[in-house]
Amino acid sequence: MAGNSQEYISHHLTNLTYGKLPAGYVRHNADGTESELTEATWTMAHTKQEAADMGFMAVNVDTLGWSFGLGALLMFLFWRAAKKASTDVPSGFQNFVEMIVEFIDNTVKEAFHGRNPLIAPLAMTIFTWVFMMNFMDLIPVDVLPTIFGAMGVHYMKVVPSTDVNITFGLSLTVFAMMIFYSIKVKGIGGFMGELTLQPFSAKNPVVQAIFIPINLILESVALIAKPISLALRLFGNMYAGEMIFILIALMFSAGAALAIMGGVLQWAWAVFHILVITLQAFIFMMLTIVYLSMSHEDH
Repeated sequence: MAGNSQEYISHHLTNLTYGKLPAGYVRHNADGTESELTEATWTMAHTKQEAADMGFMAVNVDTLGWSFGLGALLMFLFWRAAKKASTDVPSGFQNFVEMIVEFIDNTVKEAFHGRNPLIAPLAMTIFTWVFMMNFMDLIPVDVLPTIFGAMGVHYMKVVPSTDVNITFGLSLTVFAMMIFYSIKVKGIGGFMGELTLQPFSAKNPVVQAIFIPINLILESVALIAKPISLALRLFGNMYAGEMIFILIALMFSAGAALAIMGGVLQWAWAVFHILVITLQAFIFMMLTIVYLSMSHEDH
């Protein structure tokens, strides 16, 4: 049972990976046989070990597919809401979209202290997209992997925000925008001044020169910590939530009593997790607004 449980958990936490296997690589086939590659080959990984051996250039196909698909779904829904918008009695969907837009618009007005027409649409995109990626965690863990498994797909991890590649992709994009607007608003000199002339300063130029490398180290660490914490906070919370759903799902194969208990626990955790996925989307959006607001502030 322990071996089966470990295999079950490992399977649900493995991405559908496409990458390059080197020449001479020995592949372990599903029927128990082995085959050696005569030349370097780009292919789908059949095992977790193959996915690891593909290295840095491997692509998590399921993560990209679900994240792009959810992004396209959001664009379609907002396009439809805009197209159907009416000044007469609005529909329930129009009311819902307007409520989200107004909420994010007010949040940006309160937290962002510069002038940039990009921030509100960016905040809207981040909140709704991250929420939709998180929302996939509420789908029962065996449903989609079973459907795709019947079609011959080895792995299918359906929660993009449990893939650290996605969370770091989002946070590094925010980080690039922070650097860009810091230089644009403050200039190279102003940006470097923020990194070298604080938090320690002195009127004596000799003492200030001594403080410059210390300030640079401290401010650089603080700057780099922002995208790292932004990515790992979202990844860690969603990964933990997914793991709990997987562990609860194991109870359904351990007898009728545990299956009933598992059903109750799954329902209770799903209700609580609705708050988690919404809160994580809001935190990611809020920190993005705050970081970009700091980039627009000229000391």
